[in-house]
Amino acid sequence: MAPLRWLAAGDCLRLLTSGRAWNIALRTAHIAAMGILLGGHAFDVPRERLLLSLWLTIGTGVGLGVLEAGPGLLWFHQGRGLMTIVKLALVGAVPVFWEYRLPILLVVVAIASVGSHLPARFRYYSVIYREVIPCGSGPGVWQLDEERKDEG
Repeated sequence: MAPLRWLAAGDCLRLLTSGRAWNIALRTAHIAAMGILLGGHAFDVPRERLLLSLWLTIGTGVGLGVLEAGPGLLWFHQGRGLMTIVKLALVGAVPVFWEYRLPILLVVVAIASVGSHLPARFRYYSVIYREVIPCGSGPGVWQLDEERKDEG
């Protein structure tokens, strides 16, 4: 019975309201949906069979954006938000530019891969304020603190 201890009401509720848990779940679903979508297009799977993956990719991407943005608007004009908006726009363009779907999706994968490995100074750079604005404890924020110590 001990392995099921995590099912206690308080722990279960904490898990369901945890932003991190939702982020992990949405990110996993997003990567899976995008993988199916990209592979389907690479292997010329019929359009009807890929529409669910397309909408799941868009929906989970929007969900991740909402989670990442939080209550403020800062995320939308930081590098990380701008890359996400561009990726969503490109994925959303697939039904319109169907004949270019594979190159479009490959560009999306390239943006995602490069963007997720960019230094924090680029991901947290605000194009409106023209400076790096760390928020919370997102990936790479500790590196910004180290860079500021080195400068000061």
